Amino acid sequence: MQKTTRVAVWGLGAMGGGICRAILDKPGLELVAAVDTHPEKVGRDVAEVVDLGGRTGVVVWRNAGEALASGRPDVVILATASFVSEVLGDVLTAIESGAHVVSIAEEMADAYAQHAGLAERMHQAALSRGVCVLGTGINPGFVLDLLIICLSGVCIHVDKVVARRVNDLSPFGPTVMRTQGVGLHPEEFQAGLARGTIVGHVGFPESISLIARALGWRLDRVEQRKEPIISTVRRQTRYVTVEPGQVAGCSHTASGYAGEEELIRLEHPQQVLPELAGVATGDYINVEGTPGIAMSIRPEIPGGLGTIAMAVNAVPLVMAAKPGLLTMIDLPLPRAIPGKR
Repeated sequence: MQKTTRVAVWGLGAMGGGICRAILDKPGLELVAAVDTHPEKVGRDVAEVVDLGGRTGVVVWRNAGEALASGRPDVVILATASFVSEVLGDVLTAIESGAHVVSIAEEMADAYAQHAGLAERMHQAALSRGVCVLGTGINPGFVLDLLIICLSGVCIHVDKVVARRVNDLSPFGPTVMRTQGVGLHPEEFQAGLARGTIVGHVGFPESISLIARALGWRLDRVEQRKEPIISTVRRQTRYVTVEPGQVAGCSHTASGYAGEEELIRLEHPQQVLPELAGVATGDYINVEGTPGIAMSIRPEIPGGLGTIAMAVNAVPLVMAAKPGLLTMIDLPLPRAIPGKR
């Protein structure tokens, strides 16, 4: 009989809540601990917190160390923040508990790309405890990096990669809304860019690093451009309301150069409820080479569900992986875990 994998979820926002629901649907996974700092969630049953019927018997803890000591998970799925500097302490706490770590923090998709020192610290900690740490998600983690790399496998030669993801931000929670500047006025958006509080899509340097490493390209620099998407209609989601004239999202482009030659260009115009402005979502990848590949997926792979699925489906991959800080290109291809339905 296959051993059940014990899983803890740290962070019960929009993504963490969905991850809990997905785990409870997988016979091979057992939810054994949950962590969140929000006072209204602490002490309550996970089923109540994530809007499920019945009870799980798993109570939300505030103190992660105590939660992990009590639940003794094999894997901790971390769904708290986007940046390596913000999740470093949480990752180290999870490692210290002896668990493998799956993080949906965008910068964790390739932590070495921008934070080599912190990445090495996590790598050495993971090696010392014999566990794996992995960053994954829908993007980075799949659409604008791993999927591109897989498509290149049918090419004799690759000259350039151009890819575009047009997506709906609506499923994501307040953290993503803030980093995108959703709901602000255009001048507030520009001020946020200058302060560094508005970052647009998080993960372009990581995706470009993964693609370049997989294809054997040495890049000299990555350049990024960010512009607000101004709404002409009223839009309302669970997490934000956007009036006409306010920012509905961010159009973000990043390019990787070798000298003056652009080898990789990734475009990511994302906004809440784009259909209200007549914008259709989709994922588009062009691999220029021999042969050239042009792929389109319409509508987009849903960002929220995709992130949840990637995190949960990574659990058996990290359980079987070598120790250390790894990326999606270091592991076997992801695949769906059978559910109860």
